[in-house]
Amino acid sequence: MRGILIQTLVIIFIFVITLSISNSASTSGTPQFTLKSSAFTDGQTIPTKYTYKLHGQCNGQNYSPPLEWVNAPSGTKSFAIVCVDPDGGNWVHWVQFNIPSSAVSLDAAVGGPSIGVKGRNDFGGLGYGGPCPPSGTHRYIFTLYALDITLSLIEGASGSQLEKAISAHILGKSILTGIRSR
Repeated sequence: MRGILIQTLVIIFIFVITLSISNSASTSGTPQFTLKSSAFTDGQTIPTKYTYKLHGQCNGQNYSPPLEWVNAPSGTKSFAIVCVDPDGGNWVHWVQFNIPSSAVSLDAAVGGPSIGVKGRNDFGGLGYGGPCPPSGTHRYIFTLYALDITLSLIEGASGSQLEKAISAHILGKSILTGIRSR
């Protein structure tokens, strides 16, 4: 009887130690690079203010949503933001890069804020062109990249040019997804 009691206590002790090690490992890891917006939460509807204005289809004001982030990776030299609609043939809604590493947010602004360099969106404009789905519900994926470089791209660079330029320089990325219907 005493042997069974000792075995049971040893098993409980090992379980408690294992659980303690597991919990400390998960809480002592690197903080997650996180992107969020005060305008909408991940997976929720993007308000009309942040949509494109297109006669007969969308009545937005084309403000870029306010964004903020925490826990950028060590060694970050600049940030880049891209917004793509995968349900609209990967339509590029926003390209902006060389956002200083000291930045922790982007303010809402028509066409996107003036910080950094604006690339060309698929509407043919610079910076931000908000959601304007022709039908159905579309997802809009905002991806913030932490880069180990300041890019030599010029204003008006396309999303594909940015993608090629950053491919070997991404220290981390964070994604925020909004949805929008017509």
